[in-house]
Parts: sequence; structure tokens; C-alpha cells
Amino acid sequence: MAIFHFTVTQTKRSKGQSAIASAAYRSGERLYSEYYGEYSDYTRKGGVICSDILLPSHAPKEYADRQTLWNAVEKAERGKTAQLAYSFEISLQNEFSLEENIALARKFLLEQFVSRGMTVDVTGGF
Repeated sequence: MAIFHFTVTQTKRSKGQSAIASAAYRSGERLYSEYYGEYSDYTRKGGVICSDILLPSHAPKEYADRQTLWNAVEKAERGKTAQLAYSFEISLQNEFSLEENIALARKFLLEQFVSRGMTVDVTGGF
């Protein structure tokens, strides 16, 4: 039996959060924050099974690079109360294969966000 789970949170500078650090953690990568002048290194974190950037047609192609994308966000949102990003946590279904779940999530993100002009940094793991 499928169980539905969907949680939305914000990455807020007022809470001391960093879009770069959040993206590095979710993707299991090492990213440099130009805003804070430091690296966030989560390369030892396991469990990341997919990681991709989905761009709308009008977005600069260099935003396909996670570090470039999130540094641009940090630069554009300069205020100390900036809301840098939204994070969506979605549970996928055991009844589907990993490939089917990834395709289903990708379809949802393309239809609901990218088609409306938003860039999506998608990572999945367990």
C-alpha cells in the first residue's frame, strides 16, 4: 500500500542557512560559496541516487552547474532576510522500480515547475 509524503521547507538566510550548503548536502558534492567565502563539502555523504538540474528554456545554460546556479541565487538575494530556495521532500513508492520513480518525479517537476519558468535542482536519495 502506497503512503503519501510531501513536505515543503524554505532555505532562509535569516536562519543562518545557505543555499550552497543545502545544495552541497543534498547532492553529496563539494561546493564553494562566494557569499560566505567557504566550501561546503559533503562528498563523503552516501545515499544520493540521482542528481540533476532542470532548466527552463530561457535560463542561462551555465546554471546547469550547481555551484554556478546557487552562487547566482546567493548573489541576487542580498538581504539578511532573503528566502533563497524552497525544498520539497517527496516520498516515492515501493510499488514502482527506481527508474519508474525517478521518471515520475522528473515528469512532475517538469510539468509543475520548469514549464512555469522555474529552475529545479533535483536530488534523490535514501
